[in-house]
Amino acid sequence: MTVYESDLPGVGKKHEIELHGDERLVVVTHNTGKREVYRRADADSDAEKLFELSDGLARTVGTVLEGAYFQPVATENIETVLGGDALIEWYEVPDHSELAGETIEAADVRQRTGVSIIAVEHGDEVTPNPDPGAGVGAGDTVVVIGSREEVDAFHAMFIDVGDGGDDAGGTDAGGDDGDGTVLD
Repeated sequence: MTVYESDLPGVGKKHEIELHGDERLVVVTHNTGKREVYRRADADSDAEKLFELSDGLARTVGTVLEGAYFQPVATENIETVLGGDALIEWYEVPDHSELAGETIEAADVRQRTGVSIIAVEHGDEVTPNPDPGAGVGAGDTVVVIGSREEVDAFHAMFIDVGDGGDDAGGTDAGGDDGDGTVLD
């Protein structure tokens, strides 16, 4: 997927997201916060306006689309950038992880990596804000918060464990530097 970004002087920014085939989704973000969403059949066709959202509604819809309220089961890890350097990421704990079969405290997660585990999902049961004595098993999904470096350290220490480990990594946003830049 490629995302094209361009400035709209006096209006805001435009992002075009390649969909299936040549189809594109166009999001115009006005300086006021209003978003207009268009669909283009291909790069050369006229855009068809689909809908318009206020700033607050666009943020709520964006949060839902990102999966902040529901994590699809098939996804091994997803990251949410909160602004600044903080991000939230979901990881499935592999069989060979030091964390599998330990409590958060015994694994010394915060001291060793700097992240905090803010939720543990075991099957259909989710424990938000688990206490340090909470156990984590292989196959559980943990939600961590920290800086990029801390989350990377957590991934390297507890998730990317080599034999049987998960090396899916997070989604990396590419460069973003202005008019017509491809963000892919």
